[in-house]
Amino acid sequence: MSVYQHVLVGLDLSPESQQVIDKVKLLFDRQPRRISLVHVQEPLSFAYGGDIPMDLSEIQTQLEAQAQARLAEYAAQLPIHQVECHVILGQPAHEMHRFAREHGVDLIVVGSHGRHGLALIFGSTSTGVLHGATCDVLAIRIKEEAPRDEG
Repeated sequence: MSVYQHVLVGLDLSPESQQVIDKVKLLFDRQPRRISLVHVQEPLSFAYGGDIPMDLSEIQTQLEAQAQARLAEYAAQLPIHQVECHVILGQPAHEMHRFAREHGVDLIVVGSHGRHGLALIFGSTSTGVLHGATCDVLAIRIKEEAPRDEG
């Protein structure tokens, strides 16, 4: 039996999210009691600084529904019986920390692109999750796709 009873898997829903799901399938084949797939979306008003005088709530609702559908596709691939899908609005690292505390998560799994320098300082969700988590964090190294030969 796994030492982890509730695993939070943070997904950005990029094509590379499949690599994280594949690793979770290998690591947790029927072991934890619960897996929560979590996607955190920044509200559209944050993305545009709140300067656009229009109602973006319908677009936000559509984006949330699309994210929920994508999470359900990933959940169907996992051999664990209790898989929950959550789309949360906010800042990714902060919301994953909050979710982990409020739901008794003992491991957070995120993908990591292995950025260096300024890209690491200014844009790494996995680093933000690591620094501030109250439970264990596992970063899955994302392998970049090899460029295709078009010739």
